[in-house]
Amino acid sequence: MESLTTQGLNVPRLGLGTFKLQGKDCHEAVLSALAMGYRHIDTAEMYANEDAVGDALEDTAVPREQIHLTTKVWWTNLAPDAIRKAFDQSLAKLKTDYVDFYLIHWPAPDMNLASALETLMRIRDDGGARAIGVCNFPIALLKQAIEDINAPIACNQVEYHALLGQSKLLPYMQSKGMPLTAYAPLAQGRLASFPELKAIADKHDATAAQIALAWLLEQDGVMAIPKARSEASQKSNLGALDIKLDQDDRALIAKLPKNQRFVTPAFSPEWDEE
Repeated sequence: MESLTTQGLNVPRLGLGTFKLQGKDCHEAVLSALAMGYRHIDTAEMYANEDAVGDALEDTAVPREQIHLTTKVWWTNLAPDAIRKAFDQSLAKLKTDYVDFYLIHWPAPDMNLASALETLMRIRDDGGARAIGVCNFPIALLKQAIEDINAPIACNQVEYHALLGQSKLLPYMQSKGMPLTAYAPLAQGRLASFPELKAIADKHDATAAQIALAWLLEQDGVMAIPKARSEASQKSNLGALDIKLDQDDRALIAKLPKNQRFVTPAFSPEWDEE
């Protein structure tokens, strides 16, 4: 599995997302993925499945130090005391002494970003997290975090797929040597209906989902964390790593609309125009 290096950590470029996976389904999905060779597992306080992920970490034969584990603090818990409490609860559910990434899940409209990031940095310095980062930060907030506050941000996890360009955010992050972690990389299952992707898939004896993942993973500084409950889906996603797109493929994908954002909660920040 190819990795990216950020803040001194080697992070597998393809991970397993667990959003909406619960209980036994989540436990089995994580165990299956680890047995198949995945070493990057993504969860969050808000997903209400950290306990199931933690059970899988206990039940797998894969040593904990070989697994990159990400969890996140919810946007309503960004006061320093609330972050500490949320972090302690996450660690207890995950049944581990540390996480590899601890991220702010969403920015809050009224947050004190400096104090929130300082709290994350203290957690890192105390050994609770190997690195810290953010999710759903547009350029303005990301600049504030890294240029004004000087926080050691290891990644920014955002929605990114063949229907949503990140033509401003990604180059900025690349200029800072900071990976972009793509969530909803398959546009929540919508990509299979696009004939352009189907045509490329047929050419490579692949699926539209594999083409969409291959397109993301060939980009400099991009990781992806597709959710996959079944072994078949997990195996299919791994197959994207073997696909080599050519210029004709990329030109077809470039023609797809790049302004379709599907994750838009009421508390979303103001996104930069793409």
